[in-house]
Amino acid sequence: MKKISLSILVMMVTCLGFSQEDEESQKSVIQEYTPSKLLDKGQWDIKWFNNLYTQTESTFSDGKEPRQTFFTSTVDVFTGVSENSKFNVGLLLEFRSNVIADRDALDVFSFDGETGTARSGFTSFAPAVKFNPFKNVSNFTIQSAFHIPLVDNESEDGVFLDQKGFIFQNRFFYDYTFPSGDWQIFTELNTEYNFGKKEDSFANNSLNLTPGVFLSYFPSDKFTVLALAQHSQRIDTGNDFEQDFTALGGGFKYQLTKELNIETLYTNFVRGNNTGLGQTFNVGLRALF
Repeated sequence: MKKISLSILVMMVTCLGFSQEDEESQKSVIQEYTPSKLLDKGQWDIKWFNNLYTQTESTFSDGKEPRQTFFTSTVDVFTGVSENSKFNVGLLLEFRSNVIADRDALDVFSFDGETGTARSGFTSFAPAVKFNPFKNVSNFTIQSAFHIPLVDNESEDGVFLDQKGFIFQNRFFYDYTFPSGDWQIFTELNTEYNFGKKEDSFANNSLNLTPGVFLSYFPSDKFTVLALAQHSQRIDTGNDFEQDFTALGGGFKYQLTKELNIETLYTNFVRGNNTGLGQTFNVGLRALF
């Protein structure tokens, strides 16, 4: 009986050890599923992200200007379709609401369409694919999307809504988690080629390059604090308009449930040319299942 009892005890301790090891090896979504990570076949990733940009300064004039605020809400939906988890397909949707003429920043949520001060509506959609080009580098992926505009006019009664032009976008993602597991660095290069009739948009016939670096610290597997730096450079290819800006910021992410997490970000445009010098306030929800 003693031998049997001892055997059972050893088996229980061993099973408990494996169970704890499995739990420790499981990472939360915010740790594992960075934009560099592709989905398994049948998995779904739905992200709703909201960006509010507001400015009272720009490089076009000195001193304060009447406030302008631009709100962008996007829904990105991706699913895994390949057996080897190397290929995802998706759809990107974009809605915008803008107010000018010194209206309050939160007036973007009025959606009143007041002539000369406000416009809102769905502005574009984009079919997209995401893939891993190198078999031996699983944490490097490319996301390609073709944005199709839904706006009739870029500006109406002096109010800008969105670019009226097609955009071929490629985003290059790479991340690295340090051996301790507490720190992670994520890098992105966003490239956008804007094309269409020259008279339809200031951005048509230009190439926009936006590199970014995000450094994350994980106090726990459910919470991360991050700092970021981004630069955007618009290269003119035929529309006589060049632009650049640099933004710095930070934020956090929190894993609400196994499938759902929330993130907030703040950025400040610290410098630029032919651009506004404002701030962004961002909040997003992401469900992965």
